[in-house]
Amino acid sequence: MTKRISSEEIMSSDSFYRRNLINCLSGYKSLNLIGTQDSAGITNLALFSQVFHIGANPPMVGILFRPNTVIRHTLDNIMETGFFTMNHVTSEFYKEAHWTSARWEESEFEATGIAPEFLDGFKAPFVRDSPVRLACSLLETQTLKVNQTILLIGSIDSIYIDERGLRADGSLDLGSLGTVTVAGLDDYFVGKRLGRLSYAKSDKMPEEI
Repeated sequence: MTKRISSEEIMSSDSFYRRNLINCLSGYKSLNLIGTQDSAGITNLALFSQVFHIGANPPMVGILFRPNTVIRHTLDNIMETGFFTMNHVTSEFYKEAHWTSARWEESEFEATGIAPEFLDGFKAPFVRDSPVRLACSLLETQTLKVNQTILLIGSIDSIYIDERGLRADGSLDLGSLGTVTVAGLDDYFVGKRLGRLSYAKSDKMPEEI
């Protein structure tokens, strides 16, 4: 049986219920720990599910930040220094990754036990145990008029990948890397591969690769 929920019902519902419902509607989402540090060298680590592909030529990513009405260390650090890292989460440390969402007075690296790593002089910390790590630089930000959400666009300057998950054609076998995904705000999954399909053409059904 299908349940219809009107926009009026959504808006009149309990805020906790509404938040959980709306955050689940887009389905499974990518999950990344974003590493930054401020100009004084204090590191920060935060979990984000609002990260998406912007372009491949040049390579760019987008991140959505909630309205900047309270202290947002990740956004503040990126705006201050211009640099950040993106790090895939695995089943080995997804609980610690979730824990970074708490309000910490100290660095989330130190508080949660997630090990930082600085690579090749890049001015933001990576997650040492992540199988896919990106070094990114700030390109631009835009504030969306509809709700003051901030869209940040970054360039991908370097990529560090566990080679066992890198296919010959450049795609990633995220299953073998153990990359974790999330539904809503707190429901974590490891993807189960159904199949990889050929490039879609109108004259025939895609085939298994």
